[in-house]
Formats: sequence, structure tokens, C-alpha cells
Amino acid sequence: MPARTHTRPHPAPTGGSDARLPWWALALPVLAFITLLVLIRNPSDAGAASGDPAISHLLERAQQLLAR
Repeated sequence: MPARTHTRPHPAPTGGSDARLPWWALALPVLAFITLLVLIRNPSDAGAASGDPAISHLLERAQQLLAR
């Protein structure tokens, strides 16, 4: 006895406006690129060069960038 195959009730999306990325799919790579660019620009401000904790240093750097 042959088994029945199930078909989809709606056709699969072919791309276009149905294929959308979430906002963070673009925001995270941009944030990583900007962070690396800032560290390359002034490597003496990197967390390993100074004794500051990394999180407080990152927040301070972000505040400086937003103040410009």
C-alpha cells in the first residue's frame, strides 16, 4: 500500500519582501566593526594596555563617541 505524500497548503516564499532579516542581523556586525575600528585607531586605549575593566572602558568609549 503506497504512502501518501503531504503537500503544503501555500507555496513556499521565493524571496523578495517575504525574506526579511531582523534588525540585529545588521546591527551586530556594524557594532563589531565600529568597535574594532576604534581599537585599531588608538590601540593604547585597548583593555589589555590599561588597567581599566573592559566593560567600564567600553562604556566610557561609547559615551565619548556619542558626545562628538
